[in-house]
Amino acid sequence: MTSIADNPQPSATSSPPVVRRHPEATPEQIAQTVARLRATFAGQRTRELRWRLDQLAAVEKLLDERESDIAEALAADLGRSAHEAWLGDVVGTKAEARYARKHLRRWMRRRRTGMPLTMRPGHAFYQYEPLGVVLIIGPWNYPVYLTLGPLIGALAAGNCAVIKPSEHAPATSELLARLIPEYLDADAVAVLEGEAATTQALLDQGLDHAFFTGGPEIGKRVMEAAAKHLTPVTLELGGKSPVIVTKDADLEVAARRIAWSKLINSGQTCIAPDYVLVEEPVRDELVEQIIINVRAYRSGEHSGLRVVNERQFDRIVGLVATSNGRVALGGNSDRSTLTVDPVVLVDPDPESPVMTEEIFGPILPVLTVQSLSEAIAFVKGLPKPLAAYLFTSSRESGNRLHAEVSSGGLVVNHLAVHCLMPQLPFGGVGNSGMGAYHGEWGFQTFSHRKAVLAKPARPDPMLMYPPYSERRKKMLRRILG
Repeated sequence: MTSIADNPQPSATSSPPVVRRHPEATPEQIAQTVARLRATFAGQRTRELRWRLDQLAAVEKLLDERESDIAEALAADLGRSAHEAWLGDVVGTKAEARYARKHLRRWMRRRRTGMPLTMRPGHAFYQYEPLGVVLIIGPWNYPVYLTLGPLIGALAAGNCAVIKPSEHAPATSELLARLIPEYLDADAVAVLEGEAATTQALLDQGLDHAFFTGGPEIGKRVMEAAAKHLTPVTLELGGKSPVIVTKDADLEVAARRIAWSKLINSGQTCIAPDYVLVEEPVRDELVEQIIINVRAYRSGEHSGLRVVNERQFDRIVGLVATSNGRVALGGNSDRSTLTVDPVVLVDPDPESPVMTEEIFGPILPVLTVQSLSEAIAFVKGLPKPLAAYLFTSSRESGNRLHAEVSSGGLVVNHLAVHCLMPQLPFGGVGNSGMGAYHGEWGFQTFSHRKAVLAKPARPDPMLMYPPYSERRKKMLRRILG
């Protein structure tokens, strides 16, 4: 989930964000912590089903018992209300832990496979085993959900884990550093706080897997640092997730769901709708309905949506100013409070920055297209997105988008809710990321799938061994070929 900013999202109030100096783990702390986790893993206890189930239950307990503390930290870092904290960071994390705990026994089972006649007698199977000590690098925009979510997969797979929370959400980072040792096995799960230097030092330890959530540019640096030790990586990034609305769609529902998902977290969500492509006959009606819903959702609010910092504020205002599009809603902003009213922007220049950069803010461009084919061609002309959305009443249209557009995920007649289903893999493709997690896919990401073949000592046909006469060669070709 992409973050294009260098600091946490400020409060939604008019007060400026509080800047805290973040503690930095020392090289000695990092080395000692990793050594302790490796010793724990070598002791084998994390491989046991009971240990894994206990850790997953402890994650649920933490979320239940400390929800108010989590809400307080998220309010300090991101300006969220208690309800927004629950909806954005708590409920999805709890569902992931509960789902993993319910299905873990099945995921851990040996999977028997068939054997060709040429390999019999014997038996073959594969089984998932833990990787070892893994690194989870959390982001700031959903600092609990997007940090504990990968941890759930790591624990389910039987790993030890070191967590590096985002320094740009300092209150949440401090809370995780305090609570995780209290609730989880402190010899198997550790939190190390710090900035980029801490991340680099951790990657230099040559850990067994690195899981990063953030932007593509930092993702490249993580991958480069991990490559020095051949550390495998999972990168959860972002991109310009499109919404296509066809003329046969239910426009009332489409507008309501588009507006809702765009406003969540001030648009600072990796799978938020980045832009809308709508067929011309229904464009004006869709724009009108989106505006109605944005105004309804913002009813009673006396200020715009807070953006992350002055650099981001200037960037967002600049995206609108250079778009050459019609501002159908919004346009007001206040640099002193870093607030921007939600903007609906009609038909911006496709070559302008608002259409070439990931917005990650409360701007919604709406572009007119003449057909679904034109919309699909437009999406395919940009890097592969983390998500693609389609509103239509036609199953054929849904099948076309699924077949023709490569994206991390696809949702028809809704937006963003696929990330709340542990039954589905979540991840990007191309520039939007590599690898997947959630549910069993998180378990598999943090596991090695080991193949095992067991054969008896006899029979032991000499036909397989040299020297190979011409007759033996012919027989081997006939049997094995």
